[in-house]
Amino acid sequence: MRVLVCGGAGYIGSNMTAKLTAEGHEPVVFDNLSKGHKSAIGDAEFVEGDLADGRLLVKTLEKYNIEAVMHFAAFIEVSESVQKPLKFYRNNLCCTENLLSAMETVGVEKFVFSSTAAVYGVPKNVPITEDSPTEPINPYGQTKLAVERMCYYQSQAGKLAFAALRYFNTCGAGNNATLGEDHRPESHLIPLTIQAAMGKRSDIKIYGTDYDTPDGTCIRDYIHIDDLCRAHLLALDWLDQGRKLICNLGNEKGHSVREVIETVKKVSGKDFKVTQVSRRPGDPPRLTADATKAKRELGWEPKCRKLDKIVETAWRWHSEHREGYDD
Repeated sequence: MRVLVCGGAGYIGSNMTAKLTAEGHEPVVFDNLSKGHKSAIGDAEFVEGDLADGRLLVKTLEKYNIEAVMHFAAFIEVSESVQKPLKFYRNNLCCTENLLSAMETVGVEKFVFSSTAAVYGVPKNVPITEDSPTEPINPYGQTKLAVERMCYYQSQAGKLAFAALRYFNTCGAGNNATLGEDHRPESHLIPLTIQAAMGKRSDIKIYGTDYDTPDGTCIRDYIHIDDLCRAHLLALDWLDQGRKLICNLGNEKGHSVREVIETVKKVSGKDFKVTQVSRRPGDPPRLTADATKAKRELGWEPKCRKLDKIVETAWRWHSEHREGYDD
């Protein structure tokens, strides 16, 4: 299948592009390179462009005879979304409407959307199911939920078949540890901790040690990037038979901040300074997924469940790319 991968030069998008290629699909990467890295996409067809450019989107969809679209081109920094909400609404919501409009113009109906567990806000119960209330507490989560609803109504109108996959904490390096995380600035715990182990930062901070968890630190659900990408392939196949799918993607097993730090120390063989600071507002004690629906509907099952194995892939990539990607 010919698939347009929006944001295909980013962390998840580049891994998805590699997975599509390996499975015999024909991905076309569409990216403005504001966050992505062209060296991460290998030999895949590449179009440098912005989702705000409706004409270019229509032209690209027609030129490459695109049959399905995967969308990874959102801004993801929660704290930035609070400081710059209009920036997030413009990129995450308005530009996605632009993309869906271009798809409607050309007649492309299959759409796999990168959503997030942030749509749940601070959940009352964990593990989180898809029936849990969607009450996002920041513009990032709000924009993702708004896109899901936009897709739902477009689907109800008979113009879209979509899968919205709500990620928990995507991590590790995929494609045999050749494609890793290189966010600038970085905000995810595992790569931040690896940077501390590599001596690239003075310490790693624990935000709150008095939560109602076994070791007092927050617990999160970590899913390996390869498992995430496999779910997207299965969702793409699912769209041959269905019009609307919303499901969680997670490992269903939580790990605390302290566990992640100790695992990085063990895998790297390095010690580093750990600083305990006060809680951040809005951080729930536990966030773990119930991924039963993804297993039932997609036949999906995470393969890389162990935290040390996930961290090992990330450590390999960062060790071989100390300064990240070249571009």
